[in-house]
Amino acid sequence: MSELRDELYSLLVPLAGERLIVPRACVAEVIGYQAPAQMTNAPPWYIGLVPWNGANVPVVSFEGAIGQPLPTVSGRTRIVVFHSIAERLQSGYFAVLTQGFPQLVRISAEVVRPDPLRSFAERAPVICQIRMVNETPLIPDLERLEQMIAEETSVID
Repeated sequence: MSELRDELYSLLVPLAGERLIVPRACVAEVIGYQAPAQMTNAPPWYIGLVPWNGANVPVVSFEGAIGQPLPTVSGRTRIVVFHSIAERLQSGYFAVLTQGFPQLVRISAEVVRPDPLRSFAERAPVICQIRMVNETPLIPDLERLEQMIAEETSVID
């Protein structure tokens, strides 16, 4: 009997200067960039709302959420729509700006190692950075990011 390999289909999501790695199942859809409706009194990382599948979905800059400069929108910019994990958002989804199309990868324990070279603020939406082959992507804390969005949405409403 062949040995079972525990693999996870994941997406490498390109940001400005780095990448996120997320399970494929967390992503609802990747859509073309459209300018989000601005929200008054929102922090800079909370870009606004975009219509998607009959709902207004919050769009954020992950770079901004971890304290880095906001990326410049270009012809490569896309919006990655994520399923809400904790169901704190009315739409059931939230979205992150990306700097290109996510790349589908299969990962397993054999190719992924922790990379302790970076640390992040305690409340930053990052679990850790990992090392895999030639990449050092960040594993986002999607539940924390959703909480940040929900908190800001309740203040803005």
